[in-house]
Amino acid sequence: MLPFLIEPPSRDTSLLEWIDSNREQWRASLLEHGALLFRGFHFGGASEFGALSSALYVEPLRYVYRSTPRTELGKGVYTATEYPRQETIPQHNENAYSDHPPMNLCFLCVTPAERGGETPLTDNRLTTERIPVEVRQRFEQKRIMYVRNYGPRVDLPWQTVFQTQERSEVEAYCRAHGIEFEWKDASRLRTRQVLPAVTRHPLTGEAFWFNQAHLFHVSGLEPKTRQALTMLFKKEEFPRNAYHGDGSELDGADLETIRAAYQETLVTFPWRTGDVLLVDNLRVTHGRRPYEGTGRKVLVSMGDCYGPRA
Repeated sequence: MLPFLIEPPSRDTSLLEWIDSNREQWRASLLEHGALLFRGFHFGGASEFGALSSALYVEPLRYVYRSTPRTELGKGVYTATEYPRQETIPQHNENAYSDHPPMNLCFLCVTPAERGGETPLTDNRLTTERIPVEVRQRFEQKRIMYVRNYGPRVDLPWQTVFQTQERSEVEAYCRAHGIEFEWKDASRLRTRQVLPAVTRHPLTGEAFWFNQAHLFHVSGLEPKTRQALTMLFKKEEFPRNAYHGDGSELDGADLETIRAAYQETLVTFPWRTGDVLLVDNLRVTHGRRPYEGTGRKVLVSMGDCYGPRA
């Protein structure tokens, strides 16, 4: 059952000290369960979150090649995706559209929502089993092409995505990561990248469904949003979209089957103030449910790069 709950031996047990003293134990538990919920420990919250991230990861990561809006609060510490509270964030593995995604994620609940705002989880073992073999084989054989258009009107500008103002730095990043790029003008950029639909866990050898085709594809948008985009842009200029690796169209029925597999394997838990959630990003997906009120505050850090995936 996700997540696996770890509670302190006493109310004054420091989470930072426990993490340091029980490293083999929690690492084994993370590998077994895929997600750990540390609850009830003595912890300094947001002020100590950076130190906790450094203790959990071999290598904390910066959020470069972004796909969602976040605010960086300190070195490697970010707000959770800043989408309107009435929106659902579908299940996904963080940066599965990248050739170097993080292996691990850590969330801190500073303040839970007044109502809703849960962070659902799914086990990729179960989700992968729910996707029909013929769909998995089709995606494995053809792979996935992610197409992104960066501009000033919709979605994120390239300066935010790549965390630089220099076009030469963007080009260097793209070349290093196998991303095709095309400058449309000074403010508009188009990129294409082809990546696998499945990845293999480096510690267990298990193969999991691991991509964001269902998120990038235009069919994942609300009908009104999709209609508005169609009126504003040509199809090749949509802010983001997904295709098979050969450029052919994805089957809408396949994508709905994939989304259904996530929903059928979804589990939730209620956030409490001070909860820390550690997630194996290759094994477990996360999302966000809509919420009421303005007080929800969840922080996230990422660590231990996995890749390259080619």
